[in-house]
Amino acid sequence: MELPEEILAHIFSFLPLWDKCNAFTVCRRWNSTMTYPSAWRQTEIRCDSEIGVPERFSEFLPLVRNLKLSVSVSSSENRRTGLEVLRQALAGGEGRLRALCVNCLGNPPLFYAGQDLLQGLLDALTAASSLTELDLRGVPFTLSDAFVKGVVTLCPALRSLFINNGSLVCGVGGETVRDVLRLCPGLTALGVFQASLSQDVLQDLLLPRRPALKQLELRCERSLKYTTPLPDHTWAQVSRMHPALAVDLELDHTLPELHVPSVLQPSIPVRHLRLLTWTWLLDEVRLVGRSYANTLEALEVQTPPSAELNEALVELATRCTRLREVHCYCVVSPEVVAAFRKHCTDLRRYTLKTRKEPHPWTCTSLR
Repeated sequence: MELPEEILAHIFSFLPLWDKCNAFTVCRRWNSTMTYPSAWRQTEIRCDSEIGVPERFSEFLPLVRNLKLSVSVSSSENRRTGLEVLRQALAGGEGRLRALCVNCLGNPPLFYAGQDLLQGLLDALTAASSLTELDLRGVPFTLSDAFVKGVVTLCPALRSLFINNGSLVCGVGGETVRDVLRLCPGLTALGVFQASLSQDVLQDLLLPRRPALKQLELRCERSLKYTTPLPDHTWAQVSRMHPALAVDLELDHTLPELHVPSVLQPSIPVRHLRLLTWTWLLDEVRLVGRSYANTLEALEVQTPPSAELNEALVELATRCTRLREVHCYCVVSPEVVAAFRKHCTDLRRYTLKTRKEPHPWTCTSLR
């Protein structure tokens, strides 16, 4: 029995780009199937080798709705190819492409700041007013106020914007984030450096006509030491105004230990917490158990091992029973493993080691 073309198209959607283009030439039926937009809904184009991209890929770009563009920044030729893909994917502004994710591969040349890629993206977005999702978390270059303002000015239909990338420097200020909220009135998902937030930004989220914010990702690093901590009572107001809000917090190793408590405000509805500071986190682990018991679904901890940490983790397991993932990158006691498996009935994956193992540590999957 032959599969319906709709099902074949869904299967083809998981193929790499070259295989998709090759499938187009296999037979007449596959040729017809490859014209279904569902076959191209999730598409990754990689510009990371001398092979490049298929010559006929541009024929299929009108069918692509969600594009992930991976570019090797170590090669100027690959960067030029990536820029050409961007130009063609966004050409015309006819509302075809809905979601764009840009990811950089390899090691950039010395003193290379990615300005050609960033400016090329702005140039390509000139007529892309229907883009609704933009993910720049894989772009490791400092994003400026001017760049972000340019993006949101050109893409007012954005519903999700992620600029919490791996840069060592936060280049986006609070006023720019306020512009993002003003120029993209339908925005429901936002990822930024926490240093880019301000009291005024949170107050803007409390405006009565503001659409409900559902996802907020915050990357916390060294820039926070130059900002004023956000008060817990304002976070409480934001949580009441946006009851479906889920916050993902990442505390980077560059964040000074002194500033960790000011980040972990009890009223933040934290869903995913990554404590990657490599500092002593006993008080913080206890605080997490007390403050985020009703919201926390995933926890990642990097800290030195100790008997006190084992006790704190056991207590956390009894409180945060909604956890689906827990990853602790230090040796823990068997009691810690047993506590999470007993109390967290929705647990799906965990990294909890009772003895040292070669890195990278493997994750245990329960479902």
